[in-house]
Amino acid sequence: MKNPSLVRYAWLSVGAALATIILKFSAFFITGSVGLLSDALEGIVNLVAAFVALMTLKVVEQPPDQTHEYGHDKAGYFSAGIEGTLIVVAAVTILFTSINRLLNPQPIEQGGIGLFIAGLAAVINLFVGQILLRTGKEHRSITLEADGHHLMSDVWSSVGVIVGVGLAVISGIEWIDPAIAMLVGIKIGWEGIKILRRSMAGLMDTAMPADERTILENILDRYQEREGIEWHGLRTRQSGALSFVDVHVLTPPDWTVQQAHDLIEVLELDIAEQLPGATVNTHIEPQGDPAAMADAG
Repeated sequence: MKNPSLVRYAWLSVGAALATIILKFSAFFITGSVGLLSDALEGIVNLVAAFVALMTLKVVEQPPDQTHEYGHDKAGYFSAGIEGTLIVVAAVTILFTSINRLLNPQPIEQGGIGLFIAGLAAVINLFVGQILLRTGKEHRSITLEADGHHLMSDVWSSVGVIVGVGLAVISGIEWIDPAIAMLVGIKIGWEGIKILRRSMAGLMDTAMPADERTILENILDRYQEREGIEWHGLRTRQSGALSFVDVHVLTPPDWTVQQAHDLIEVLELDIAEQLPGATVNTHIEPQGDPAAMADAG
């Protein structure tokens, strides 16, 4: 069954980014707060990242072709890498801006209106971010997950900025605003680094998650006990929403090719049902053949 298109969720992210950019820069121009400026700068990153996610999903959803016979799922890792890089750049920009304002503090104007507008932008990001995270996990889309994590990072950043600006307005201590902005910059930078690491891991053909491998091994063990087969040489790799499994299956030496084939068909179907998105390649070998165990391990 064909998976549903996820492009509409990327358009939702684009719309949210445009709305929050307008709100956040309005809050900055009203208050002059560097904390709110840092929040607005991340909004620009959100917009660029949303467009990158949109283009990436269009590529990922293309069917396999002669030059990409396994599909285009790995494009999602490139998207996550670009988004992680943009987040790190935004964090560095925020830190430099915050240090400058810390050295040259300025009073905050009309803090109440600015904080209300910033809070509205945070609510929009919270709503959209949760949708992207839930959808990304459901459909195993690293592109939507990275975008969702980015928006949730923006939400917590906005909360920190709102608290910092509020304290600066109430107390009249001007350095609180840039200090909070610096903390936000550090947090954003760390989120960007984590996304970059995950992207690099995916491009390096990381094995499937431990919980999924446990399910896979349990299936093989069950067939071993029930059907009298053996298995070894299990290897897995992850590619976006897809995973690939290679395993050697040893059947009793008196089995016909047809018997072995019929069992493998059922086994592969069982694995695919319990691990959606898994493509299984099996190599059939006879039990008792020394050459069959030469690559065991």
